[in-house]
Amino acid sequence: MKSIFCLLLLVTSILNAKIINYNIYPYTMGREKYMKMNILDTKELKFKKYNGINFTELSDLAYKSSKLFAISDRGVLFGFSIDLENDKINSLTLENAFRLKDKKNNVLKKKYRDSEGLAFCGKNLLISFEKKHRIDLYTLNASKIKSINIHKKLQNKKKYLTKNKGLEAVVYSKKYGVITTPEIALKNKNHHFHTLYSQKKEWKFKADGFIKALEFVDEDRILVLLHKHNKSKNHRVVSLIMVNLKSCKKSLCDSKIVAKMDSNDGWKLDNFEGLTKVSKNKFLMISDDNEDKSQKTLLVLFELQI
Repeated sequence: MKSIFCLLLLVTSILNAKIINYNIYPYTMGREKYMKMNILDTKELKFKKYNGINFTELSDLAYKSSKLFAISDRGVLFGFSIDLENDKINSLTLENAFRLKDKKNNVLKKKYRDSEGLAFCGKNLLISFEKKHRIDLYTLNASKIKSINIHKKLQNKKKYLTKNKGLEAVVYSKKYGVITTPEIALKNKNHHFHTLYSQKKEWKFKADGFIKALEFVDEDRILVLLHKHNKSKNHRVVSLIMVNLKSCKKSLCDSKIVAKMDSNDGWKLDNFEGLTKVSKNKFLMISDDNEDKSQKTLLVLFELQI
């Protein structure tokens, strides 16, 4: 009788599982290390509605003190507690979900809520937006504090290639302030190059693909997540590039590829869009399921060997 009870308990636990083991690397590799990247753990996330809010379309992450925040491009801020002991995603508990609100405490209207980038700035969160291209500072319960001044080149909506190729990513440091970038270079720019913008400075670097996320590795180096997708051929390429803001000549900064994952080589990739640092040289990366049953929300814990 006891064994039957234990079996039923196990089945129930599996059915209610919210994080499921998943491998993105090719089995032919035989191990998780690749280029300068060591994949420590990967989970597929499946959460039910929280307070009537769907768990879907996660675009970016921000981490601090065992708390993980995720932004949805539907204007929703999710909050989790996470256990990363022994280089594993041991648990992930969804604690809250808030719809983004303006300074008058009104939920953002559809045309204003395409939130894409997320980063801590002190005790609060910076959020970057597409379509209505801007960066705003929010509390941890998704209430707007103020708007952030951005570079003058980013203020003109006509400069963007399309309204849906806006401020995809944001990051902050005390040394450089708020840094952001469009998903693809502005009009009349060479699209084999990208540019990072603070309020008054620019840093150009060579890269191929759409920028999806930014994160500081250390005081001067930024990790850039890029994604290319050919829908007709179901082909994806996800790249991680290191850009050194301190090593720039004539505004062109040193950059190098630290990982390049290609689905044609057997990588089981999805629409990776978010990135956050969790400890020295260790990061979390997340994919946006586009509210499509054929796609997954994947959370990857990895270490850079740099």
